[in-house]
Amino acid sequence: MLMQRFRATSKLLPHLSANKISPVSSSLVLHHPYPKRPCLGTLAPYSSSWPKDPKDKLPSLIQDMSVSTSSSSVAKQAIMPEDGVEQIELLSAVEDLHGGVVVDLKEVMDSEVFSSLLRASMSQWKQKGKKGVWIKLPIKLSNLVDAAVKEGFRYHHAEPDYLMLVRWIPETFDTLPANASHRVGIGAFVMNSERKILVVQEINGRFKDTGLWKMPTGVVNEGEDICAAAVREVKEETGIETEFVEILAFRQSHKSFFQKSDLFFVCMLKPHSSDIETQNLEIAAAQWMPVEEYAAQPFIRKNKMFDYVAEICLAKSDKDYAGFFPMRTTTSSGKRSYLYYNNRDMANIQATGDHQ
Repeated sequence: MLMQRFRATSKLLPHLSANKISPVSSSLVLHHPYPKRPCLGTLAPYSSSWPKDPKDKLPSLIQDMSVSTSSSSVAKQAIMPEDGVEQIELLSAVEDLHGGVVVDLKEVMDSEVFSSLLRASMSQWKQKGKKGVWIKLPIKLSNLVDAAVKEGFRYHHAEPDYLMLVRWIPETFDTLPANASHRVGIGAFVMNSERKILVVQEINGRFKDTGLWKMPTGVVNEGEDICAAAVREVKEETGIETEFVEILAFRQSHKSFFQKSDLFFVCMLKPHSSDIETQNLEIAAAQWMPVEEYAAQPFIRKNKMFDYVAEICLAKSDKDYAGFFPMRTTTSSGKRSYLYYNNRDMANIQATGDHQ
């Protein structure tokens, strides 16, 4: 909902009462009888040069005369010309922690109206020394993309329900953070008491029809912990209930998925069931395979990365190999998080008091 347009001539100012509330816009406008200093927002300090006759010219600029309680995408500021008060419309924005502003548009808007509002807003943000400007456009406002691009904005990232555009205002080096650079995946090493590991053959992908038996793998969802993703993927692909134990290793690669980098975590899980229920959308077959037989597959032996991962898994099952255990904690801002660390060696260090 837009603020109600307010107009008043200098001739009427002495007769306006204080603290009037507009019943239409739920906007608060403060008025004071002349010649007291008008409470209409930002104004030059009162001095002896203030006009004694109400018919004389008032100072040229008065800003922020209204305080809106609506969730409108448009805010207003007031300009005082010779013949009275006029308001200019600006896009509503929230200041971020880095000297920029974020515009979160929600209401349907004509592209020409948006273009005009954006130009006026950019002028105002430049004057205030703002740096980065972020504009979040939901799908229903895709008609505004062209107007934003013509004003110098570029794509930053897109999600299923919105597009984020950004522009750096100062004529200095652009320090805006780039879009997310990595995709995160997991591979699940699940071994039972008979030294058999859970393996699958996929319907699609690079290993389709190759005969390769591989660990269950998958992508970590947004907002999902690595340990939770590993348990979920195993359940989805094979129906096996598991418990996360630790991260055995991880690898980083580049230009993997639409030029993004990739982080892949090899996770050890403990099975709590044994009956396989294959997920038919992605998995052609699944079984429990002796760990030595898995490691002896020709593809595994020829591919250095797969071969080394297999050796790590064997070292975990046969030798004294310690991975990274998840410790639940919180970030400095209070968000729940996990710290993965070698808890065995850390426990030994703490027990002996040797921190060197």
